[in-house]
Amino acid sequence: MLRNIPVLLEGYRLMVLEEPELKMRKNEKTGEFEPVTDFEGAEQYVVSVHAKPRKKADGSPAGKGAEIKVTLETVPNEEILDGSIVELINPRVSHWENELNGRAMSGLAWKATGVKLAG
Repeated sequence: MLRNIPVLLEGYRLMVLEEPELKMRKNEKTGEFEPVTDFEGAEQYVVSVHAKPRKKADGSPAGKGAEIKVTLETVPNEEILDGSIVELINPRVSHWENELNGRAMSGLAWKATGVKLAG
């Protein structure tokens, strides 16, 4: 499967829909929620953004956007509030596939080193 494919988002405006928070996962053995960490033990964060193409040079709309959840590898250095326009640092996607009850599922997992205010 394809992993950590760099993504160029220069043509998109990213608006925060859900502020960054610690990424949590349910422990199947205990039923408790616990922080998600990388292989070195660093806690991961998650932020939801709306990615919308920027207007074309002639001012006409460029199309609809999409909500994406991005896993962040570092704690945000700035206060990133709902509605803020941001940039992702080192954005990447990885393709994933699962089978659930005989039904194939697939998608893209978004990851970035961090997030910062645009401008």
